[in-house]
Amino acid sequence: MNKVITKLTKAGFQTVVGLEVHVQLNTASKIFSSDPNTSDAAPNENISVISLGHPGTLPVLNKEVVEKSILMGLACGSEITRVNHFARKSYFYPDLPKGYQTTQDKTPICMGGTVELFGEDFQQPRVELHHIHMEEDAGKSIHDEEGSTLIDLNRAGTPLIEIVTNPSIKGPDEAAAFLQEIRRIVRFLGISEANMENGELRCDANISIMPIGATVLGNKVEVKNMNSFGNVRKAITHELERQLEMALSDQYIDIETRTFDPSTGKTASMRFKETMNDYRYFPCPDLPPVVIDDPYLELLRSNMAQAPQAFRKLFKTEYQLSDYDVSLLTEERETALYFHALCELVANKKTAANWLNGAVKGLLNEKDLTIDQLGISAERMAGLIDLLAEGRLNNTVATHTVLPAMLENDLSALHIAESQDLLSVDNADTLEDMVNDVLLSLPKEVEAFKQGKKKLMGLFMGQVMKKSQGKADAKQVQEILNKKLNG
Repeated sequence: MNKVITKLTKAGFQTVVGLEVHVQLNTASKIFSSDPNTSDAAPNENISVISLGHPGTLPVLNKEVVEKSILMGLACGSEITRVNHFARKSYFYPDLPKGYQTTQDKTPICMGGTVELFGEDFQQPRVELHHIHMEEDAGKSIHDEEGSTLIDLNRAGTPLIEIVTNPSIKGPDEAAAFLQEIRRIVRFLGISEANMENGELRCDANISIMPIGATVLGNKVEVKNMNSFGNVRKAITHELERQLEMALSDQYIDIETRTFDPSTGKTASMRFKETMNDYRYFPCPDLPPVVIDDPYLELLRSNMAQAPQAFRKLFKTEYQLSDYDVSLLTEERETALYFHALCELVANKKTAANWLNGAVKGLLNEKDLTIDQLGISAERMAGLIDLLAEGRLNNTVATHTVLPAMLENDLSALHIAESQDLLSVDNADTLEDMVNDVLLSLPKEVEAFKQGKKKLMGLFMGQVMKKSQGKADAKQVQEILNKKLNG
């Protein structure tokens, strides 16, 4: 259990955290205009009279935003709202050119739902969602070194979904795990790249404490500027410690918005929190209701990609893999899809998992590649794994010779192994001759082994493998050595 949670519990308090997660959708254009939705443009390049809020301009809803929002709701088991309305959320900020944000208020597109936490030692197995709604993003304020603030409106009008949890998250670790799972889900669904460093996944945390068993929530503090999973954990931890210290000294905890400073690991006050009335929500007069009917919903459901929890269930229950293997194989959508395709072709799922999580992962890291950039089809990889499973190729040769060769051409593993005379030596007479030669060349070590120095078995194995140029069947060599040394 997290140390701060232990400290709170001993003091008689419990943690209440709710998250508001903004996910930038990867549509080609913005939510209410045809402006390009890209992050690589020059400042104020992807703008138009609509994103600038010129009088008399009318927004038109991007259908793809609706589809991707529904997919997220379906993946979380949410109820899809059939009649959706948009509202105007009014507030002044320099990078909000219209003076209001077009969002959803009374009828968010997704209601309820849950997100399962993946990992160990969490205080709760899942996090409950309150809702998911569609909205547009604001622009970006850029503060330069000379003390000026520059406004870039490229991001204004970028489509977002805001995922709002219930105030039910029990600690910093659970909050970070929830955010990690959100990133996995949207990536698996293909609706967002969700890179936190690019602002495509942003999180605000509402944090409070209250006496254990109390029914009234404590005053909540909203914390912003958390741009990594680690910073989410650190910010919540610090804020809980700050609030506990205040509670124990009978200080009043203000309802406010605070910012997190990664360099100090502390939060600092920004402003007192606005209330719902401050935003003056009212229905948007320029956008008609969005009606979701059953055929449209079923079409989306039938065509949606599998979420990470579906792959985890398959890999764990049907393939009988460990939690460790499953976690590595489902961290990225491309890896899960590749492994799933691979398992359709090989009998030994565990060997396939070991190979992908070991040699292949090492090669990808070395070459700075992703699995879909590897250039080795699941069929060719299956051929290599079959050679390993059948004992016709040992792991060292496969890792250091055959796999790198497969990157350079489209030949099968068998063809490469045969052409380079790499297939394992499994002829019993040949292997026995090799073992005899090694033992005769090491008489002192053989005598020491028989006197009890059993660690020398590794030396004998290594010498036989060296003599065979790595092609000897290790299992057979082990059996022959045991017979001759212990006979």
